[in-house]
Amino acid sequence: MTAIAKNLKHVRDRITTACLSAHRSPQDVALLAVSKTFGPEAVRAAHAAGQRAFGENYVQEALAKIAVLADLPGIEWHCIGPLQSNKTRPVAENFHWVHTIERLKIAERLSAQRPAGLPPLNVCIQVNVDGGANKAGVSVQEAAALARAVAALPRLRLRGLMSIPEPAPDFEAARAVHARARAFFDQLNADGLNLDTLSAGMSADLEAAIAAGSTLVRIGSAIFGARGAAP
Repeated sequence: MTAIAKNLKHVRDRITTACLSAHRSPQDVALLAVSKTFGPEAVRAAHAAGQRAFGENYVQEALAKIAVLADLPGIEWHCIGPLQSNKTRPVAENFHWVHTIERLKIAERLSAQRPAGLPPLNVCIQVNVDGGANKAGVSVQEAAALARAVAALPRLRLRGLMSIPEPAPDFEAARAVHARARAFFDQLNADGLNLDTLSAGMSADLEAAIAAGSTLVRIGSAIFGARGAAP
């Protein structure tokens, strides 16, 4: 068993334990392996260990990996980094998910540029749930209108919300912040949006995020090790 396979098993065990502690089914929480700055060989090792969904922050780095790894069956690519207007076309053409929608203009470009031969692009609205000054994402006050506008666009499928709160000092503080995102997620569903994905929680706080109701955790260092510099 490779080091990455061992790490994946450990992360999956953490997810299972966290779900059981929260009286949730482990099947309700998906694992996104954040492979940014790691080479194709790391993705191949994770894929060989059963991982299928991979998150990338940098479009050019991701496109190179997508091309090299096109032979891997069932692989799924998620864009989880900030997205500028001049990068929307390759993302619309090559990715399965985008987690970081915070402007309607970006969503409109992705909608217009998604090839007709591909399934709708899965997207999430990135919400700055704790108001952190250095965090991307739309405010909760603005997110509902943005979500409704994105949900109406063709060639996109609005799946839910993504959040990256500031690091919290302890489990309960982290859980409370993630619970705000879950409460807003539930509110949007009560208002008629059919959302199924709350993308929240990373290597350091996945247990707190799952306790609060996350349905997808984004894990990098706990799978691949210490992160190098972006290419």
